[in-house]
Amino acid sequence: MRSPLSTLFGMFSKDLGIDLGTANTLVFVRGRGVVISEPSVVAIDKRTKRVLAIGAEAKRMVGRTPANIVAIRPLKDGVIADFEIVESMLRYFINRVHEEVAMIPRPRVVVGIPSGVTEVERRAVSDAAVNAGAREAYLIEEPMAAAIGSDLPITEPSGSMIVDIGGGTTEVAVISLGGIVISKSVRIAGDEIDEMILQYARREHGLLIGERTAEQTKLTAGSAHDDVPEIKVTLRGRDVVSGLPKSVEMSSKEIRHAIEPPVAEIVEAVTTTIEETPPELIADIMDQGISMAGGGALLQGLDRRIAEETKMPVTIADDPLTCVVRGTGRCLEDLDTLRKVFVSPQDGKVPR
Repeated sequence: MRSPLSTLFGMFSKDLGIDLGTANTLVFVRGRGVVISEPSVVAIDKRTKRVLAIGAEAKRMVGRTPANIVAIRPLKDGVIADFEIVESMLRYFINRVHEEVAMIPRPRVVVGIPSGVTEVERRAVSDAAVNAGAREAYLIEEPMAAAIGSDLPITEPSGSMIVDIGGGTTEVAVISLGGIVISKSVRIAGDEIDEMILQYARREHGLLIGERTAEQTKLTAGSAHDDVPEIKVTLRGRDVVSGLPKSVEMSSKEIRHAIEPPVAEIVEAVTTTIEETPPELIADIMDQGISMAGGGALLQGLDRRIAEETKMPVTIADDPLTCVVRGTGRCLEDLDTLRKVFVSPQDGKVPR
């Protein structure tokens, strides 16, 4: 039986699904949908260790702060790099959702985690959610959440394949009967692509650019296939030699060449997973195709590149950026049925 106190918390707290991403954090409120989508960035004062800003406001400070203020991303490759900062970030988002509630919020929370994380990393996410105010914290592997959010038939006795490309990790999984049959998690995704653009500009053009410029260049002219419209973009930064302002024009062909190494590794993760998939499930995937989710799915031509490499149809999920958080929200709305997809913080096994 639920205690009277737990019932009281349940009346006033709003159950949340959280996609705790390396690049962005999204929050789903049961009954309302996705209500928060902000960068996973926290600005802190180095001298006092005080948090000054979180989310979009903190991201605007990146590269523009005085020496005593640093804007950091507390998650790296999909896992917690700074426990206390992540806890502060989670508390901020939980309290923001409950602003109109007078009492301290104690919601149930479902958090998406990469499939390749260790027991220590799983426990860190669970503890951070509880310490931030959750009365119950459930963990779900991101490819499973993305598959649920993409409306794949995960509970059917047939194989469904999901490729979730986020900021820090790429998750590839084959799912059947409500469980992950085989999965592969590589810590190469959107951030690595941005870094390749940044390095290429410095190496080939002697131009120093920031993370935000590299990311915007990827969104504007990044591609993974030759069969996309060629465009040119102007990058502005600082000359490596003189230190003076400099601008360089780059073509999308150049950018495609710059980001080829991480793109090739993402494609290889997909083909390797297919090679290890049981033949019966391969036949199912050939029928219904591979589904892509996450922000990386929006890289121009990547779906065609994967389709050519795997000889299978590839589709991009509706609103791929929110697939994982919509999947966590779906679990909240049908908790009794979908409870079996959660993983335990201790051993990673599905709780009984």
